[in-house]
Amino acid sequence: MWTYIVLVVLAVVLWAVYLAWRAGRLDRMHNRVEAARTALDLALVRRSSVAYELASSGLLDPATSLLLADAVSRAKEADAADRDLAESDLTRALRAAFSQPGFRASLNGKEGADELLAEVEAAAHQVFLARKFYNDMVAATREARRRPLARILRLSGRAQAPEFFEMDDSLVAESNGAPLGL
Repeated sequence: MWTYIVLVVLAVVLWAVYLAWRAGRLDRMHNRVEAARTALDLALVRRSSVAYELASSGLLDPATSLLLADAVSRAKEADAADRDLAESDLTRALRAAFSQPGFRASLNGKEGADELLAEVEAAAHQVFLARKFYNDMVAATREARRRPLARILRLSGRAQAPEFFEMDDSLVAESNGAPLGL
């Protein structure tokens, strides 16, 4: 008789420990999503800053500089709901600047051009990586939240389900697949 009571108590304790572990895991996943979002936001701000530096450097023609500066301004001022669209517009503006015929050749010999272009390329690549990592974390967290036990027992608490951040961050031209140098 005591053996059954001990076994039932042990089973309940193990079940409670497992549930606490699952809830803690979900909490840690949400924290990682928030950290990844912060890293993505920092990468987007860095890209905007170097894109603005490129636009105001005098290395581009006036029309391209204005287009790029306007895209940077809209990306910085965008609210959370429109940020993905504004950042996509900035990507397209950068792609348009870099895809102009003879763009690289026109910059040869200009002081600081190579360093600035390398910085823009690095910032654009960092955005690509940060967004991919963030979206991977969101997918894993949403999958963990969808598990039956997590849903039934509400193990994620009151935390909102994380949302994907979709934007155009392609470093390759859509039309011919040729790299643009970004």
